[in-house]
Amino acid sequence: MSTLPFGQRLADAVAARGPLCVGIDPHVPLLERWGLPDSPDGLARFTDTVVDALAGHVAVLKPQLAFYERHGSRGLAALEDAVARARSAGALVLLDAKRGDIGSTMDAYADYLRPDHPLAVDALTVSPFLGPGSLQPAVDTAHWTGGGLFVLARTSNPDAGTLQHAMVGPRSAAQVVVDTVRSWNTPGWVVGDPLPDVAAVRDLQGRWGATTGSFGVVVGATLPDLDVDLDGLGGPVLAPGLGAQGGSVADLRRLFGTGRAVVPTVSRDVLQAGPDVAALRAAADRWTAELTA
Repeated sequence: MSTLPFGQRLADAVAARGPLCVGIDPHVPLLERWGLPDSPDGLARFTDTVVDALAGHVAVLKPQLAFYERHGSRGLAALEDAVARARSAGALVLLDAKRGDIGSTMDAYADYLRPDHPLAVDALTVSPFLGPGSLQPAVDTAHWTGGGLFVLARTSNPDAGTLQHAMVGPRSAAQVVVDTVRSWNTPGWVVGDPLPDVAAVRDLQGRWGATTGSFGVVVGATLPDLDVDLDGLGGPVLAPGLGAQGGSVADLRRLFGTGRAVVPTVSRDVLQAGPDVAALRAAADRWTAELTA
């Protein structure tokens, strides 16, 4: 069991290394750019290089599980080895799995957060489509293990609003997700209680520090406007979309202001600098410098 909850470990890592999260997305065109085959061996060589270059320098590495699953057991073996080495080098590992189910199935997905799991990670992305309450088994596991969750809330893919803007009473579906995650970060809240009112938890601003919660939301960095209320969230915001997807540091500040616990994610803009280790590290350092300026 972890000695510190994920939120505090994340705040400590950001204080030491800056807020950058680098996604590890070994898709076929990127493997080809590196001169690697689309095979378990190519996948392992790619991943090992990224871990060697960045695990000792960035706060968070975010491997995308699908790119490893497509290579079967050998792909998962490569990821298992990389996750252990990345965590040993001081990086937190956020497994980008976007899992979402109910009951014992969700409980099984949450096992990625257990320290005795072969692929034990620090945090997991999850999907609330079956209802935010469906994620309760993962919340319970995260509490017990000191792990973290990032819940898809307001993403910036073009048709995301089809569901995320749907109204649930007076609130959008995205806002219901944010409010539910806020409750998970609220001390003393238990399942079955009414969701806490924003005004009642206004002091839980989700800023970096010892009180950073372990439960966060995913909000795209390329949204035209921030159409969800994050006040009182109490936990971090994972903001994908920087670099190749069009997002900038200026967009982060426009959407989230300054001071909020935001974890910006860059993938292609760093990974395309490989396979040279020094070039990968330099690309990540450039983003970290811009984010912390």
